[in-house]
Amino acid sequence: MKDQISIIGIKGFGHHGVLESERNNGQEFIVDLNLELNLQQLKDDLDNTVDYSKLVELVSFEISNNPVNLIETLADRIAVKVLSYDQKIELVSVTVHKPSAPVDSKVTDISVTVSKVK
Repeated sequence: MKDQISIIGIKGFGHHGVLESERNNGQEFIVDLNLELNLQQLKDDLDNTVDYSKLVELVSFEISNNPVNLIETLADRIAVKVLSYDQKIELVSVTVHKPSAPVDSKVTDISVTVSKVK
């Protein structure tokens, strides 16, 4: 098993969705990242891991820009960007939460998880 880094609960406001109201009004989205990489040579040096702040910026930008119809598409786009961000990342799982999804019943959350390997 590889070493893992998780960044949970990256919040952002976006205009993703198939309904006109979602596109016009927008809503909050929450993203979780789970990364697999090799940290065996870490030696307490940032150059041997990934910069969490840069990944949070990357995800926040993707949430807030270039609206898409489906959170599946957003999750896939984020996964591709994260994998290309740093060669040390070997696998990424991205979960996009849409807690205010327009559904007919009350739900706590609707989410999609996409995993990609290098």
